[in-house]
Amino acid sequence: MGMWALYKRSFKNRLVSVLGFSTGEAARVAAAAKPKYKEIIAKLPEFEKEDRFKLNIVNCAMFASFLLSMERKPDVGRLADLYAKAMMNAPTRLFCRMEGKSKFSEKDVAGMKATAALKAADRNPYSWNMEFLPYEDGSGYEARFSTCGICTLMKELGLYELVPAMCRLDYDMTRAGGAAVFVREFTLASGGPYCDCGYKKKEGKK
Repeated sequence: MGMWALYKRSFKNRLVSVLGFSTGEAARVAAAAKPKYKEIIAKLPEFEKEDRFKLNIVNCAMFASFLLSMERKPDVGRLADLYAKAMMNAPTRLFCRMEGKSKFSEKDVAGMKATAALKAADRNPYSWNMEFLPYEDGSGYEARFSTCGICTLMKELGLYELVPAMCRLDYDMTRAGGAAVFVREFTLASGGPYCDCGYKKKEGKK
């Protein structure tokens, strides 16, 4: 519920500024979304302590609860704008800047390797499995995902076709971090063989 408190107003405001909902309609959607969010969260299994992706599925639950509360759903492009702008509030930007300061550090790389070895989705279908693939030229690395907890949850909720609306956030968060350029070729939600999350060091970053 802490995450709900942190992002509820941002989502409600973006319904107005991005999607053109009236203030009253946005308030109605937000009110209807809260019990749906609690219901979705209650059905999720507890994540392992070492699993770094718990917040990802919580964010998905919030977005889904708003989608399920809308009488009319815009296209994926407008929903991508809604999700990115709702999520990139001041606390998220601060978090990204802090993460950016340690990007490509020994601690960062060790964490990515540990996540790859954990293979949490083997035990929790709402988590992720990934490979850690450093670039041979030392310019960064790729996190390559073969399973995606968001895809699993959104499919169960009948919202699978809207998953691509969430994928743009990777670009926004990386940009806010200031240390890397995000590159991608495929996503599972768009029918790709995997989701590739590539992080290229910005010029001047070691």
